[in-house]
This record gives sequence, structure tokens and C-alpha cells, in this order.
Amino acid sequence: MIGTAADKEIERLLALHPKGFDLSLDRITRLLARLGNPEKRLPPVIHIAGTNGKGSACAFSRALLEASGLRVHVHTSPHLVRWHERYRLGAPGGGELVEDEVLAEAVARVAKANRGETITVFEILTAVTFLLFSEHPADAAVIEVGLGGRFDATNVISEPAVSVIMPISVDHEAYLGDRVELIAAEKAGIIKPGRPVVIGAQESDTAQDVLLEAAERLGAPPIVYGQDFLAYEENGRMIYQDEWGLMDLSPPRLPGRHQYANAAAAIAAVKAAGFELSHRAADRAMTSVDWPGRMQRLTQGALVELAPSGSEIWLDGGHNPGAGTVVAEALAEQEERSPRPLFLICGMLNTKDQTGFFRAFHGIARHVFTVPVRSSDAGVPNAELALRAVDAGLSAEPVNSVADAMMLLRDTWDRSEVPPRILICGSLYLAGEVLAENGTPPT
Repeated sequence: MIGTAADKEIERLLALHPKGFDLSLDRITRLLARLGNPEKRLPPVIHIAGTNGKGSACAFSRALLEASGLRVHVHTSPHLVRWHERYRLGAPGGGELVEDEVLAEAVARVAKANRGETITVFEILTAVTFLLFSEHPADAAVIEVGLGGRFDATNVISEPAVSVIMPISVDHEAYLGDRVELIAAEKAGIIKPGRPVVIGAQESDTAQDVLLEAAERLGAPPIVYGQDFLAYEENGRMIYQDEWGLMDLSPPRLPGRHQYANAAAAIAAVKAAGFELSHRAADRAMTSVDWPGRMQRLTQGALVELAPSGSEIWLDGGHNPGAGTVVAEALAEQEERSPRPLFLICGMLNTKDQTGFFRAFHGIARHVFTVPVRSSDAGVPNAELALRAVDAGLSAEPVNSVADAMMLLRDTWDRSEVPPRILICGSLYLAGEVLAENGTPPT
């Protein structure tokens, strides 16, 4: 719903303050002090950073804790359709997105405390997170880093129950650097002295070395994927293993082999944070976990109805080469089980490595339709994006919208063929547009 009380408060802030990020802790530290330092009155925090997989780790952590009967606050960013998605407040039986009136009041209080001083909107919204989470009772809080780690506004948390750093690859170069070791150093900024840190399955030994060096320097006990814990598939089940033994679990509901490692990192984090986790709760979490816009199957809605009858439609907001690789691998697994011709509908931002993203789909995608991303000023023109796909060795053409791509496929589809598999991809902004237009926003 657009135009709610909270939307209006946030739109007012967007008109007053700069968009984007200005990485520093000075402004938010000042603001939180005026609010009485709510970040110091939180339930035990699982603080999660990383280039890829951090959102999935948040979703798995929430599912594990809720399956254990706990009330869990969850902060994630960005949102897909509504600002309210960033704030899930813990409640018996499962958390719920913050009510509009509650969010609007919190935003207004934080803005008043800021007194019109220079600050970014993300910093104000992060302060809202701490205010809401400190004023509503819960047993745990899962907090996702917005960008980087060291100077991200969430990094005022001085004593997390556990820090988690998911796979690191090159992204946001303008803010974090253009080499994986520089990016890893920024992500390592969330490691706190004496607090455990879970290191997820890293794509680079260099990144892992940087994280381990930071942990050693800070006296933070590292818990490392592949050394201290791991997960693998066996006979259609997920096997999780650590020093305390094995768990034989249902496979994660989120598709893709990479989700085994993401789920394992969340299990390790929940344990490291000091929460008891039964086999039954872990199994329930694997089958109940939900993460909109990340390899999400769309089975109904206005856009789905435009596609060729019987199409299999997936939505994923991954937007860098690392994300492209894991999504392509997930689709290759789907192809092995159920062969269908694969088509991409893609929109991307000009801050991303578009050709690097497309390269992951070479040899598995029949054709790419490129579309504009209308909700961002940084969207790549669809004709230019089609050229980047061609540079990666793909067949591509620009179209005006996701709906147009769906109808073009429907009108030209040879009905003697198996209905297509369609992946809508390339940007979380595009994923949000699709969920809104399809009539299936996150709840």
C-alpha cells in the first residue's frame, strides 16, 4: 500500500536528506545518544554481513529461532515493495512486519531527535530499527548489515551474541574497494573483541585469510565453514555436521545447492549465540524458511497470467557475478531434474558488472529479454543492457517491460514444446517492481 503514514514520513526525509550511503558512524552515534542509546538495550543480536547469502542467512536464522519457540526481531535491507519489510517484530508464533502507525511514529521520533542535522536516510532508518527493537520484547534480534561492515550504520552494536560473515566477492567497489581483500577488511569490521564470529563458505582464500587475521587480532573465536562445520546433500537430505555431531535434516526450502552452506552458517550462528537448537526445530526451519525475491517461485498473480501456459517462473534479485553464478547453478540443477528451455528477463543498475553477471548463464539460457528498472535512477537502459548480454555470449533483445516480455513469449511460443522456465533477475529494485505489479508483495 503506497501513501501510508509511514511512507509519508519517510518520503519527507528523502526530500530533506541525501540518498545513498556516506559510510561513517559519527552521525548515527550522535543520533542514538539523543534517543537514549537504544542499541544497548537489544535482545541477543546475530549480526550478519557478506556480499552474497547474507539475506538467506537472516531468513534461516529467523526460521531456526522461531522454530525453537522464540520471538525474533529481524532487520533487513533493502525492502522490495514497502519500507515496512525492513522491520519484522518478534511475536509468539512468528514475527510480523511492523504496523504502519508504529513505524510512522518511530520515524517521526527519530527525525525529531536528529534536529535537521546532516544525516543519510539509511542512518535514520537504522536508528528506527534500534528504537523499535529496544521497545518491543523479543528473545533475539537478527540484524543484516546494509553495506560493507566497518562503517555501516548497524555496526554500533558493540557486543553481538555472534557476528556472521557470509561469502565475499567484489561489489559496491565505489564504497568498499575493487579487490576482494579490501572488501573483506570492510566486512571484518563487524567482528567484535571476544565475541564469536561465524565465517561462511568463502569463495576466496584471500578473503578468508583476512577474516581470520581480524578474528585473531580481536580475540574473537572463529567458527569456519569447512573446518568447524559444514553441510552437504546425501540421499535427498541435508546433513549438517559440527564438533557436536550430525543433524539429518530436510533439504532447505530455498532452492539451490548454495543454500545448504547458507543454512549451515545460520545453524552455526544460532548455536554460537548460545541458543539451544533441537534436531526437530532445525528440521522444521528448513521446510518453513521464506525469503522473498531470492529464487522465489511465482505461481500466481497478474504477471504470471501473461506467460505461456504452464511456464515455471522464478524471481531473484541477485545482481553481481557471484550471485549470477549461484543462481545459474540452481537453475542447472532444475534443468537436470526437469528439462525446460530457460529464458531470462533482466534489468540491472549501472553500478553492477552486467557482463560478469550474464556470463554465468552462457550455455544454459536460450534468450534474454532486457527491461528498464524504473524504480532507480541508476537503471541501465534496456538497449544497452542487451549489448552487455551479447558481450557475454548470449542472445538478447530489449523490451519495454516484464509484462511485454511475458506476452511476447506467450504469443510466439511453440505449443509443441515444453513450457519455458523463466527467470526474472538482475536487481532487487526490479524484484520489488515485479512483486508489486504481480500483486504478491512480501508479508
